Amino acid sequence: MPDKSTILNAQAIHRVLTRIAHEIVERNDNANSIVVVGVQRGGIHLAERLGGLLKTIWGHAVPVGKLDVSMHRDDLDQHSAPNIQPTVMPFDINGKTVVLVDDVLFSGRTTRAALDALNDFGRPRRIQLAVLVDRGHRELPIKPDFVGKNVPTAANERIDVQLKETGGEDAVYLEKTA
Repeated sequence: MPDKSTILNAQAIHRVLTRIAHEIVERNDNANSIVVVGVQRGGIHLAERLGGLLKTIWGHAVPVGKLDVSMHRDDLDQHSAPNIQPTVMPFDINGKTVVLVDDVLFSGRTTRAALDALNDFGRPRRIQLAVLVDRGHRELPIKPDFVGKNVPTAANERIDVQLKETGGEDAVYLEKTA
């Protein structure tokens, strides 16, 4: 049985998302050029929450999309069939600042796949990366612009993000496996 400890509870998740939203506002002068894109599956609910927080701060809706990266992964040959989720991009990303949102940043390979997938939709002016948890162990030179919490992990540990939108409670756990 894995050993599990709470890294972020519901209040802490809300607090770090609020901080990230304010950091996005501080770093981006033109509120009308921002779009938020969540990486399927872990980042979509976080992107929707960030979009809501940005709407509260800026006073207008911020477009939010969902991006599936399954077909852009570099490990496709290691899986029998990719778990493809819908991509929903109901806006033009050309010339925009795309805030790419994911739950956990680990090796950087999902982010690289997301960058490739975004190219299918146009050429953004800039891409910024927002993650709830950065656990280290990068295999690619990818660094997030906005981080909820840095959690250095060991090889035998994993980060488990639970969100109310997926039927759980809002919490982030660090699990140590045997």
